[in-house]
Amino acid sequence: MWTDENRQRYNRDKLRYPSDLTDDEWSEVKLPIRPAKRGGRRREVDVREVLNGIMYVLSTGCQWRYIPGDLPPKSTVYGYLQRWDYDGTLEKIHYTLYRKCREQANRKPGPTACVIDSQSVKSAEKGGPHRSQRV
Repeated sequence: MWTDENRQRYNRDKLRYPSDLTDDEWSEVKLPIRPAKRGGRRREVDVREVLNGIMYVLSTGCQWRYIPGDLPPKSTVYGYLQRWDYDGTLEKIHYTLYRKCREQANRKPGPTACVIDSQSVKSAEKGGPHRSQRV
């Protein structure tokens, strides 16, 4: 339910783009992101800006080549998205936010039950174990 307090809390008018992360949002998602590797060159890109670039593409649906010039280059943003998908960082961010949402709803951080309907069981039996093995 929208209240005056909620409207102010979720107001994004003062951000550069509505998809940019606020300081509170950034504090929640920065922990799962790995620090730069030791040795070699220093990380030159601001990881928060990379995440803002990813959020911009996801929220607007624009093509990668149309990322605004004040965000990191499209190759950098896309490269980090691929790397984070590969090393599980995106899943860690999702899990962190998932737990936070459950806590805000006064629920236990992890689900306590699972529902399996008869249709799921039928489709699982159809293929059998020999068809579901990866090669």
